[in-house]
Amino acid sequence: MRKLDFNIFENRLPKLKPQKGRILIADPFLKGPYFGRSIILLTEHGDHGAVGFVLNKSSNLYPDEVIDDLFSFKGELYIGGPVSGDTLHFLHTLGDVVPGAVKITDSIYWGGDFDTIKDLINKDSANYKQVRFFAGYSGWSPKQLEAEIEENSWIVTEIEDEMIMDGDDESIWKYSMESLGDVYKAWSGFPEDPSFN
Repeated sequence: MRKLDFNIFENRLPKLKPQKGRILIADPFLKGPYFGRSIILLTEHGDHGAVGFVLNKSSNLYPDEVIDDLFSFKGELYIGGPVSGDTLHFLHTLGDVVPGAVKITDSIYWGGDFDTIKDLINKDSANYKQVRFFAGYSGWSPKQLEAEIEENSWIVTEIEDEMIMDGDDESIWKYSMESLGDVYKAWSGFPEDPSFN
């Protein structure tokens, strides 16, 4: 039997550093209801730790079911992560129209004045393609995320803003993994439960 000179389960990309606006792709073997096959947009990273939102875990609820005075809104409410699940957060592409919004990428902003967001939605001046709501968030203490990346739990990369706002739950993890090429295409095809293989 000949031994391979590489391990197909080992992350082989040059490691990008985590930073605001980059995404984390969970490796296919990372388990758990929050992070298994997840894509996380980092909205904050620094000496105090990191904050991000899982982009592809729907709660099967709609924001207008849980937000007072929010009229019909077709977008789903996503589970942003395991921290403070009773808090509401939002990403949007409305820019400075929303006072207090924090710029994350060229076109994506985090938070801002909630009454302004509600007003824009209720007046049909903003829709689910421009605003995404999250219950809870993902958070890491200082150096915790770096340690998890070193353990190959996450791959740090970049993604188009359109995918962040419009990516389908089922396809965004697979698409993101395949876009890395080579061995990652094979990873994207691994079943979630290897016993089904």
